[in-house]
Amino acid sequence: MSKGRGLELLKNVGMYLRNADCFDQMMKRITFVDGGDGKATAELKLGKEHLNKMGGMHGGFSSTLVDSITTFALMTHNVEDIKTGVSVDLHITFLKGAKENDEIVVQANTLRCGRTLAFLECEIRNKKDNSLLVKGAHTKFIGQG
Repeated sequence: MSKGRGLELLKNVGMYLRNADCFDQMMKRITFVDGGDGKATAELKLGKEHLNKMGGMHGGFSSTLVDSITTFALMTHNVEDIKTGVSVDLHITFLKGAKENDEIVVQANTLRCGRTLAFLECEIRNKKDNSLLVKGAHTKFIGQG
């Protein structure tokens, strides 16, 4: 799949997120800036809804970003046969915090997409200084049930 078609798909996902009336609305501020060929890059300015009571980016929100953005990257792996699958394993490592109004960059990559499993990775970085905030790994079942 061409990068152009992948980014077009991701921008459509972004429109869905902006109008979502379910849990996905937590990601309504996301803007996809690059994607295709099994990759997705998104940017987001953190708002109060993304924070824990201490004022830092909530671990659950970070985990949601890893889960969702890796899934969106997987969707661009083959636009003719879009797969989303179901999560088998999600591993998150929290390295550094972020606070309200920080701009973050989420980069996800499809490492391997086999017949039944897909292996994905994700990094969340502070846009200002490129510091690594969160590292994630995601395994999804994509085969026939």
